[in-house]
Amino acid sequence: MKFLAKFILFISIVSCNNNISYENRIFDDINYLADNKLEGRQTGSKGEQIAADYIADRFKVLKIDAKGTDSYFQDFSFNKSSNPHEQVTFEDTDNENQIFSKNVIGFIDNGAKNTVVIGAHYDHLGYGGQGSLYVGKEIHNGADDNASGTALMLDLANQLKFENFNNNYLFIGFSGEEMGLLGSNYFVKNPTIDLSSINYMINLDMVGRLKEDKSLAIYGVGTTPIFKQTINSNNDSFNIIENESGVGPSDHTSFYINDIPVLFHEYTHNMKKQILEIPNYLPQDLICHNFEELYEKSKTALFSDSIKLKQEIKKLKKTVYFVPEVRNIKKKIIENLQASIN
Repeated sequence: MKFLAKFILFISIVSCNNNISYENRIFDDINYLADNKLEGRQTGSKGEQIAADYIADRFKVLKIDAKGTDSYFQDFSFNKSSNPHEQVTFEDTDNENQIFSKNVIGFIDNGAKNTVVIGAHYDHLGYGGQGSLYVGKEIHNGADDNASGTALMLDLANQLKFENFNNNYLFIGFSGEEMGLLGSNYFVKNPTIDLSSINYMINLDMVGRLKEDKSLAIYGVGTTPIFKQTINSNNDSFNIIENESGVGPSDHTSFYINDIPVLFHEYTHNMKKQILEIPNYLPQDLICHNFEELYEKSKTALFSDSIKLKQEIKKLKKTVYFVPEVRNIKKKIIENLQASIN
């Protein structure tokens, strides 16, 4: 509450000298992104393009600088194999199997040495099919997965215009997560900033449904020595379930295998892909607290390999993912980890 009171006072002061001010639009953003007219935001679809334009427009209104290769957009294309067990490949030449999509990237430049990446995938499953446990063909609105994470990313972009000036902030709406972490994979291979300047990455995925016990799963707490204490010292609202691993079936994995510390926020709930999921709570206050203390504890979040890589590989080999393409990402992660041991 002390933080909230200080934050409101600060906003009231700065808003007198700026033509934007903080406005909580989380549920407006979720309602727009999960609307039927976007038809489930399947990667490469018209509905996903509408979502990308919406995110870019929100960045523009918030006066977040563009940091894509084409204004806010980082376009990429890939071939989708007819065999669901074959990995998709990025492709520049036109062909009948080619799918076009884009990441949406905004930047707050505070002139700092280090940059914090805050990411959320905005694609979903369209009308179902692979990745859905629903039998039938209906629009999968994806309010929780992942309109909730995208809306929280936009809310943090708004808040961080007014506080925590010790870091730069790169906000990325990833495409292609449901098809195998494609957008984040493409970004780390084609970054629009120097990867070595990234202090750590926060991934927001399915953060919209909180159970009665207020369980919040945070993965990646072992990827740098300063994460655990910082998270616990700033938490008075959640039953935090810690996981040291920096890998999993979401976009933080692409950064972790490039030696970047990661935090992945996800509420614990039934993992079944629902047609319409209604978010009820998002952890933006906890995350904002963490930015401030992480900077005070260490200006550089040193990457940690304290998790035994052989144990990580063992866990990965036992993991089963819903989407076949993600299995190929898991295989690639295992290969990378194995190579680092040899």
